[in-house]
Amino acid sequence: MKADVKAFFDEATFTITYVVKDPTSKAAAIIDSVLDFDYASGRTDTHSADEVISYVKKQGLDIKWVLETHVHADHLSAAPYIQERVGGKIGIGEKITVVQETFGKVFNEGTEFQRDGSQFDRLFNEGDTFEVGALKGRVLHTPGHTPACLTYVIEDAAFVGDTLFMPDFGTARCDFPGGSAENLYKSIQKILSLPDETRVFVGHDYKAPGRDTYAWETTVGEQKALNVHVGAGKPIEEFVRMRTERDRKLAMPRLIIPSLQVNMRAGQMPPPEDDGKSYLKVPVNGL
Repeated sequence: MKADVKAFFDEATFTITYVVKDPTSKAAAIIDSVLDFDYASGRTDTHSADEVISYVKKQGLDIKWVLETHVHADHLSAAPYIQERVGGKIGIGEKITVVQETFGKVFNEGTEFQRDGSQFDRLFNEGDTFEVGALKGRVLHTPGHTPACLTYVIEDAAFVGDTLFMPDFGTARCDFPGGSAENLYKSIQKILSLPDETRVFVGHDYKAPGRDTYAWETTVGEQKALNVHVGAGKPIEEFVRMRTERDRKLAMPRLIIPSLQVNMRAGQMPPPEDDGKSYLKVPVNGL
């Protein structure tokens, strides 16, 4: 069976949110939603999520899942906002606990911050399965960018998050705490072992040099042949050397400080303080 996929591109964060629908029913899942955030003012906005919600309601879709491929460092998740309005269980990889432990320390969250993944409705392990109506989904644990990264394979479509980008742009960075270029290479090989015709939907696109338009859909076959970082059978040693050198030159994502604090809480803001307001911390020299 072929999943119906509708993409929503957020140019502010170069993120693609996907609505994945069962063609035989109204059942659907939402993958990697975006909560708009203006860092200068500290204000959130929901226009990106509202666009997705409007589509869901107009199509009369029955949302079964609101899925995260990982704890994003470049945008805030709108998962709880979407769940409140259209339903669905919020899911992420079970290694979220490793990310929570790491960044719970970075942001000095104290014992009141639960590091057991209980903020999410479902924690997925390698090989777990789930359903979106008649669509069958399965989970690949694809760490490297972060320890908790997942790829959701829903019938003929693989949603790879930040593990792979379009073939002309390559692969994700591995220099965040818990990241590993070696693990990323192995995870990519797991994805590339899927059938060549498998559709691959990436989590971001930045328009590679020479390309005028944004793109987010490719195939396993195209990635194997053409990916500039891992295609044509590049060996792990060459990849790790390239990835390590490249990552040293990259700046931190613009929204990493708010994103991590919110996304490790399944998209919730930190608990309000005694004045009723939520605050985000900036760990000086902490990242």
